[in-house]
Amino acid sequence: MSAPAVAFVAADSDAARDALVRLGDRFPHVPPERADVIVALGGDGFMLQTMHRHLERGTPIYGMHRGTVGFLLNEYREERLIERIAAAERVTLYPLRMEADTLGGGHQTALAINEVSLLRQLRQAAKIRIRVDGIERLPELICDGVLLASPAGSTAYNFSAHGPIIPLGAGLLALTPISAFRPRRWRGALLPHRARVAFEVLEADKRPVSATADHTEVRDVVRVIVAEDRSIRLTLLFDPEHNLEERVLQEQFAP
Repeated sequence: MSAPAVAFVAADSDAARDALVRLGDRFPHVPPERADVIVALGGDGFMLQTMHRHLERGTPIYGMHRGTVGFLLNEYREERLIERIAAAERVTLYPLRMEADTLGGGHQTALAINEVSLLRQLRQAAKIRIRVDGIERLPELICDGVLLASPAGSTAYNFSAHGPIIPLGAGLLALTPISAFRPRRWRGALLPHRARVAFEVLEADKRPVSATADHTEVRDVVRVIVAEDRSIRLTLLFDPEHNLEERVLQEQFAP
């Protein structure tokens, strides 16, 4: 079996750029648009950027840690890299699709691999109504914000907001409030991955809210609908001893 055609891409940091040069000198490589596998060198932020950049082609991505946070990345080692890629385990992820309507009548869509978050823009708390599959579940959430996270994103912003970590195969999404004031005791919900969640911003002109899908922000939203997009498939590659499912499990027991 022939070796996969590999492309190397790197974050804009000294460590990542140095690794790019070293790997480029050591291994045959092709441009990303011709690659069977893309090797991303950087941190989790750059890994997300790489996934977004290559969503349409769906090229598998093998990340190596040359950044700050490396949850989505493998250990950086140059030895036997092609063999490691060939032996890597595949993880399939599906992004969340955000559809946002704005106060001025605009409409924008964006994809999120980690989460879609709604945040207050000014000093006043946001007021948000939440519907799940057309059924009103929360008539008024007074808060700094609220987010819907995928399993892959449940260890990121969602976890910082005290949301639950979700195992990859659980078929769930995390709906998590951010600094909720009312209802005081509401701590969020776990939803089926096929749920369609609608956020309606109340008093939008007085209490403006922005919506962010990973790196795409839409300001002054009045209504945001989020659902998993199963038509788009993302493939990440992990060394068997450090697969993503095991990392998600370990994170739940971290001190």
